[in-house]
Amino acid sequence: MDRERLLATAPLLAAILWGGMYVVSKWGFSEIPPLTLAFLRIVLGAAVLYLVVRLTTPNRSFARREWRRFAALAVWLTAALSTQFVGTDLTNASQGSLLTILTPVFMVALGVSALGERLTGGKVAGIGLASVGTLVVLLGQYDVRALTGGNGLGAALLLFSAFSFAAFSVFAKPLIERYSALETATYATVLSVPLFGALVPVELYLRPDALASVSMTLPVVGAVLYLGLLSTAAAWYCWYKGMEYADASTVAVYFFAQPVVGIVLGAALLGESAGPSVVGGGALLVLGVFLVNRAG
Repeated sequence: MDRERLLATAPLLAAILWGGMYVVSKWGFSEIPPLTLAFLRIVLGAAVLYLVVRLTTPNRSFARREWRRFAALAVWLTAALSTQFVGTDLTNASQGSLLTILTPVFMVALGVSALGERLTGGKVAGIGLASVGTLVVLLGQYDVRALTGGNGLGAALLLFSAFSFAAFSVFAKPLIERYSALETATYATVLSVPLFGALVPVELYLRPDALASVSMTLPVVGAVLYLGLLSTAAAWYCWYKGMEYADASTVAVYFFAQPVVGIVLGAALLGESAGPSVVGGGALLVLGVFLVNRAG
């Protein structure tokens, strides 16, 4: 039982790795056009995951129905990342960070409506506290007035990205339970490679000079490797691993940690300021996670 509870917290590691993307972005991956960067990330992540599956799991012959389910996850994944990368490119940091917290809200809603999960009073209270804590941190860190600025299309894309990632998480649950987190993450990622690949020529057609200024410096290469190996292969495995041992509404609460971790790492590694709201909001977040885990 203790082992299962520990594995159910694996999504927290995923959220930490995603939070680290904020720091990595400062070190150079803004050099590469967003959809091209997403494609490179997916290719690396898929290659690593597939290698691990081939070395550690038995060969399987999936039914056509199962392949369709993996393909559906690949479509949701492609939609989530492509709209996230383009939306982030079009909006400001305030909008991007606040829209991030909608992903767990969508996950809870889909978990209840699509999977028939039951929300207890403890879970509702925990999710509410985690939401408030994350908002306290973000509103203390960013300019509230900037929420009405930025690009409307970019904000809409980030909103759709939040829903798509929630769908990618929740609709994987039956496959995870039947097979494993590793196999589900692997085949969904592998099937998404050609989908992301098809977007690259479109981006380069619309932005013909996008790659002309790219300089493959050590920071840029390191950022791409971080995205592919850690925030894709490792993080998605950890995220799905939690789904093996907990329902979607429990796993969802860990997503709130992503922007908070990004701010904390920015302060620790980049010397950026982190106000008192980080402490207060972070305490509410931790309490919320505790209540959700206790109720789950």
